[in-house]
Amino acid sequence: MSKILSIIVLICFAKLSAGDVTGKISFAGVAPKPVLIRMDADKVCKGSHSSQTVSEEVVVNSNKTLKNVFVYVKSGLTQKFPAPSTSVILDQKGCEYSPHVFGIQVGQELLVTNSDATLHNVHGLGKKNPQFNTAQPLKGMKLKKKFDKSEVMMKLKCEVHNWMNTYAGVVDNPFFDVSDANGTFSLKNVPAGSYTIEAWHEKFGVKEIKVTVTDKGTTADFAF
Repeated sequence: MSKILSIIVLICFAKLSAGDVTGKISFAGVAPKPVLIRMDADKVCKGSHSSQTVSEEVVVNSNKTLKNVFVYVKSGLTQKFPAPSTSVILDQKGCEYSPHVFGIQVGQELLVTNSDATLHNVHGLGKKNPQFNTAQPLKGMKLKKKFDKSEVMMKLKCEVHNWMNTYAGVVDNPFFDVSDANGTFSLKNVPAGSYTIEAWHEKFGVKEIKVTVTDKGTTADFAF
């Protein structure tokens, strides 16, 4: 009997075993010159910044890594993961979307807020999820949305200010992250197993790496 119990314990432990997938997004070559954003047409937008703003399409960090790369488990998962009860907040502040790239789980609430005293118009350009186009003319207005299908990536833009855009990685699992100012990311507590990890960048496209996760975790470094 003790032997059978030991086997059951080992099986349960294997199922519960998980580790982190961590990595860095390196960038090779000459960093493109920052693209200046002109906000002169809207006094509220222009007055929100004390210095010139630049596009976040390509952000090369000082350590030759890339910011705003969406990284997620693309395939290999067999479990189903319920949507979190917490909302993902997308803010319109200073006539810019914050964050510029983000992840959200299928069925999770997206809360779009307007922190500016000017009109914004949120246009979700879903290809697998229904599109929407909603005006937010007043500061403090909120818009709630949920997405039913995975979509990497879904673009959202403002129809009033043509420089405003953001990208949502809509996935069916909680194992995703966006590279930071050091070019690093971390997918927390991925169940032990073999997976395909994908990294998406707005301008440079996608890269894939196959990894095997143990309770000690693993690394997945990408190069663009």
